[in-house]
Amino acid sequence: MKQEINPFDYANDILKALPKGIILTSEAEDCVNAMTIGWGALGMEWGVPIFTAYVRTSRFTYELMERTGEFTICVPYGERSDKIVQKTIALCGSESGRDMDKLAKAGVHTVDAEIVRPPAIKEFPLTLECRAMLEQVQPIRDISSSFKKFYPETGDNSAPHVAYYGQILKAYIIKD
Repeated sequence: MKQEINPFDYANDILKALPKGIILTSEAEDCVNAMTIGWGALGMEWGVPIFTAYVRTSRFTYELMERTGEFTICVPYGERSDKIVQKTIALCGSESGRDMDKLAKAGVHTVDAEIVRPPAIKEFPLTLECRAMLEQVQPIRDISSSFKKFYPETGDNSAPHVAYYGQILKAYIIKD
């Protein structure tokens, strides 16, 4: 069962969880992927509720999101097993979905979304279903020098991020 919510009523919960890691799911051609994110923004743009997610162009998630423009934001909330949450955050933040099914390896359970293709995650019950309204590459040359530490000169982490301004189409908490 899903209890529909206003995401702004839970803004504090979402934004407090974000620096510790929340999960973004993406899906294309029946391939589901999950990625830990620690950056994001919740707000209103163009008169609609938005979650902005930042995905590095070198990530598998970027490939899937470029195909569909859809994603879910899955936030730990309420009664949950901190052990499985921490395991999932660690795994989805360190392994590539090109190489494995991270959600299966983490032992979490997916729940069909209502509007978008990517699933929600039962163990991360506060869910935002989003569809990108705008995608914007964050040019490294334009980033303040104090943040250049996030972009080494070589390797996967030298790639820029794309900001996906995702309209929140549905928000709910998964209940048992």
